[in-house]
Amino acid sequence: MSKQNSAGIPLRPFGRTGEEVTAIGLGGYHLGILKDDAEAVRLVHEAIDSGITFMDNAWEYHDGRSEELMGRAIADRRQEVFLMSKVCTHGRDRHEAMRQLEDSLRRLKTDYLDLWQIHEVVYQNDPELHFAQGGVIEALEQAKQEGKVRFIGFTGHKSAEIHLKMLSYEYPFDACQMPLNALDGTFRSFEQKVLPELERQSIAAIGMKSMGGSAAMVKAGVLTAEEALRYAMSLPVATTVSGFLSSATLQQNLSVARNFQPMTADEMQSLRSRCSQAGADGRYELYKVTAKHEGPIGRAQHGFPTFEEVRG
Repeated sequence: MSKQNSAGIPLRPFGRTGEEVTAIGLGGYHLGILKDDAEAVRLVHEAIDSGITFMDNAWEYHDGRSEELMGRAIADRRQEVFLMSKVCTHGRDRHEAMRQLEDSLRRLKTDYLDLWQIHEVVYQNDPELHFAQGGVIEALEQAKQEGKVRFIGFTGHKSAEIHLKMLSYEYPFDACQMPLNALDGTFRSFEQKVLPELERQSIAAIGMKSMGGSAAMVKAGVLTAEEALRYAMSLPVATTVSGFLSSATLQQNLSVARNFQPMTADEMQSLRSRCSQAGADGRYELYKVTAKHEGPIGRAQHGFPTFEEVRG
């Protein structure tokens, strides 16, 4: 039987760090969508009370609102959670990264992060920009040396090849976050290309978008929510981050986690095959085939027009 916490949520090793994290995490982006601040705070409390301790966030989510809401929720519960946020320099320098870190710490009402990751590595030249002299990688090192972050990593949703380019530097990242779901298994696959390399380098894998980010694949009947989450959690990942907009969705995902039984290799292959035609053109993984999920700050730094300008 796999190790669990007192609330019955599976615990998994976080790469080579010696830490353990809950196999399911709370996505910070969705907090900023909720109109009622008190409801967002209550949802975080419900997640923690129910055993979820891995908290995801990013400096730019809803112009900092997601971090502020999470900060209010964990202000007196900081030691109960594994807190992650992301730096959103999008090619800007170490000084901008450190400024953003101070913003994140202030909003989250803490003096350190458990994990600080480079956000949205989705442009072909991002690895070169991040590893350039004076770039964000130097900020990760400085923050770790100063005790403001414990672990470091990077995230992205666009291309397995871009992830592999980041990993080709053989830099000692502690974690790497990417979209992992049953449709990804056969379409421009992070599962097939990136997970083996993370295992080789003993880097903790963090899964996201288990239902494609919008659950469109579930709504269309391609697979059930339980199948989607169970598949994602059956991969060799430390945690699967999920966004919640309601207590009902949170409890649905908690039920899968508490009753989790890993899919067998045959079950996973069967589900991949069943979903392969639906996933073949990327309609349920728009972050891979369009710019829809690229944030405005990153687009601006790379000289791309805003969506409003494109429509105009």
